[in-house]
Amino acid sequence: MSKNLISSKSSLKSPKGSAKKQKGENKAKESSKGKRKQIDKKDEEVNLSMASIGHPEIFPLVFTTQTQEIFNCRVDEDVTEENRFKLIKKEDIIEDLKTRAAVSDFHPVKKVVLEYPGEELLVVFDAELQYGQNFYLVATEEAKENLLKLPETAEEEEKEKEDDENKEGTLEECVYKPPVCKPWVSLGSEKEVEEESVKDSVSKIKYLISRVRRKFGAPITFTDKNASSVKDSYIECTSYQDKTFSIKLLEKDVGAQIVPKVRENSTQTKWTYPKNAATQYFPREFSDEEKEESLSSEKLKEFITSVFLRMEIALQQNEIMNVFFDDWKALAEDESSYGGKSDVYLKEYQSFTDLHYLKDRTISCVCWHPNIYGIIAESATERLSYEERVNLSGKLLLQKSVILFWSFSDPLHPLLMLECPEDIYCFQFSPSDPNIIAGGCINGQVVLWDISQYEEKLQNAKASAGGIKKTAVNLPSFIQAQQSGTEPPLARYCAVSSIEYSHKAIITDIQWLPDYFEVNRMGTTFENRAEICVQLVTCSPDCSILFWDIRGTKLPVQPLSHKVKEEKIIDVLPDFPATFKHLDLTWKPLIKINLCKSDTSVDYSPVRISLREQHYHYKTPDKVQSLNKREVLAKESPYMEISVPSGKILRALENISTNFFVGTEDGEIVYSDWKMERDSDSGRLISQKPSQTHAIHDGIVHTVQRSPFFKDIILSVGGWNFAIWKEGVTSGPILQSSCSAVRYTVGHWSLTRPGVFFIGREDGNIDIWDLLEKTHEPSQFQSISISMITCIRPWIASAKHHFLAVSDDSGVLHVLEISWTLSHPSSNEHASVLHYFEREVKYLEYYEQRQEFRAKERIEMELEAQRKKTTATAPQKSREQMEEQENMDYMEFLDIEKKILTDLGLVKGSEVFSSSDA
Repeated sequence: MSKNLISSKSSLKSPKGSAKKQKGENKAKESSKGKRKQIDKKDEEVNLSMASIGHPEIFPLVFTTQTQEIFNCRVDEDVTEENRFKLIKKEDIIEDLKTRAAVSDFHPVKKVVLEYPGEELLVVFDAELQYGQNFYLVATEEAKENLLKLPETAEEEEKEKEDDENKEGTLEECVYKPPVCKPWVSLGSEKEVEEESVKDSVSKIKYLISRVRRKFGAPITFTDKNASSVKDSYIECTSYQDKTFSIKLLEKDVGAQIVPKVRENSTQTKWTYPKNAATQYFPREFSDEEKEESLSSEKLKEFITSVFLRMEIALQQNEIMNVFFDDWKALAEDESSYGGKSDVYLKEYQSFTDLHYLKDRTISCVCWHPNIYGIIAESATERLSYEERVNLSGKLLLQKSVILFWSFSDPLHPLLMLECPEDIYCFQFSPSDPNIIAGGCINGQVVLWDISQYEEKLQNAKASAGGIKKTAVNLPSFIQAQQSGTEPPLARYCAVSSIEYSHKAIITDIQWLPDYFEVNRMGTTFENRAEICVQLVTCSPDCSILFWDIRGTKLPVQPLSHKVKEEKIIDVLPDFPATFKHLDLTWKPLIKINLCKSDTSVDYSPVRISLREQHYHYKTPDKVQSLNKREVLAKESPYMEISVPSGKILRALENISTNFFVGTEDGEIVYSDWKMERDSDSGRLISQKPSQTHAIHDGIVHTVQRSPFFKDIILSVGGWNFAIWKEGVTSGPILQSSCSAVRYTVGHWSLTRPGVFFIGREDGNIDIWDLLEKTHEPSQFQSISISMITCIRPWIASAKHHFLAVSDDSGVLHVLEISWTLSHPSSNEHASVLHYFEREVKYLEYYEQRQEFRAKERIEMELEAQRKKTTATAPQKSREQMEEQENMDYMEFLDIEKKILTDLGLVKGSEVFSSSDA
């Protein structure tokens, strides 16, 4: 079968008659043909173009498993090495091209299939990969007939032989006769082969390069040589034609077939002898007429039209593929961690945006609901500078500022909106009662909301997100009216602080104090008997930090007319919550702290604050909603009934730290105490001066956050770098990153892994840092948005689901799912990270000791040098020695004087010159 197939392939290359004509040619041409076949075979392995090897009618194809099943040409089932041929209808192939288009395996030969004259095309299974693929297509009817005819003729000949044997009636079995080697008969071709063979006629030149044995292994030194010191300034040994010898070329009898014309061109003149030459040239340019004629020519237009498509494809390929990517470096990276390298990335879970309320706005703050699954809130501000905001203040008053609540169950429509008097830059849920929300306005006021009436609606959204249906809730009529409309319900704020006593600039950070202590006007900490969060802290670039208390104070008794007016207002606005009506527009801060610089009278401008005593995770304690359980408190406004207790009846807490870290607008990290001091002169309460100040960041500090695993470890992010601090270390940060290529905008610790934190950048990327893996560069970085990252908030939904909320400058909130590797720590990760921080502290202490030692050593060296200068004076001489030295100096002076006078001709050389003459 294989012989027949080979013969059929040879028949494709040339007709049968040509083989008979070539029998009379000499053996030299046969040997030259054999050489050409070997060359063709090598070209076939290198280049799969069938036209180059004499088979333009064969087109190699790769048939996938799907294609083999469609056309019933499965390998080793429908086609085998014995039965390699498969006829496929032309219309079936065309139908496949229409159905699968470019995915079809016949797409490379689409033109050949459409131009094929017959109705069936022959596909041959290439088991030996002779043409480079597993199948090849026969594109002509003649080649198809030749391939299919040969096996049939072979079978007919075998049948005829069997018939002849049956006719003879012999019962003898067929005996195998091995082939007999016949002697080779010379026809004179060996002489031509011998004449054509190349023989060495010139004796070979031998070179002997030797070296002295003692110089074996000696180092080689290279020296510079001045080219001007060598003759002709040329020291290269180049080959040249020696005119003393002339070798005549022998005549040869060469036979050749028809080949393309060979032409030899040279673009550079042969330089036989080195010569020194110098030239000066100027570029040859077209004239203005020639340029205009060339640009307007049809030939140039045709050339641009012909290469336009290829140029566009090349540019697209350069954009799609990174040609400088090192595939070898990324081939075998360490994937020993769980899930491999692909498990490190953040996966997009959901995204939220609103074209009405978030258009042309930037998201300023994001907070997860502490208790309800899948509820997240965000605030937005206008993307305007201070000057633009002042110029557009009239238009901004007409726009509505809100805080939007989103649910996983409906990413297109907000679930709830909180009305705001101004744009909100930051807000926080109360850790003890998540229905209470405090926010900081861009004008410096503090706002309070109570969303207790909408708690059931948020719970229902959670149930619908989990696929659970619940019955309707008996909400107030005004809430049901709002829900029936197209817009989500709008909750009005309860109270706003007094504009006179509020911040004078934007509130950049707000935090609740924990529920187990409270502070008085002196900054002293006392026990909190209410066991709910009643105080909060705000900071602003107006150089102040304010402490607020949401409990009611004893106000003067209002006249009856004022009470009637308030009742009328409440009747007119039924949706106005009365939870904090005792604070509205009269709310004043409890403590005001100014961070003064020690050198000048200028204060620091705090933008971020981090307290040591704070809630690291939102939780639902057993006493949530404890206000409703207390019979003493009223149900309508429980916070109004709680008055500020006297410090005399409360127990002071000495173990509560009152120190805090602050990040400023100028990139400084300040460490101070909020306890107040009395001025010795005036007797007024004043703030303490900061104990530590470090200028680390070269821009505004965007994040100052304590680690949820180590209370004394703080992360600060600002400008082009970040730093990690340890409380108690006064010399500076224990880890400081190098300057990044892009500005950092926000950062946040991981809630589950002690050594992992996330940093947002100005270009929309997030850097994922793992201190146990790398400390000089991020372990991973991922592109999230095309605009600046403004806020990052992680959240633990369950043991298996961890989310990361990321907001950007274009008003889009992305919710990403954190992978297993980034959310589940190893068994000893906490101890390893703690050991790393302790090691960095020891290294910093050692560095300080070495600095002090070097400073002392430098001072000692300067003192020693000064002492040597003072002690290097001449020793004391006796009186006789001093008189003798003076006489010698005087005699030397006389000799010099005599010589000068003699040279001037004033004194003759014979005259005796003495001191008396002088």
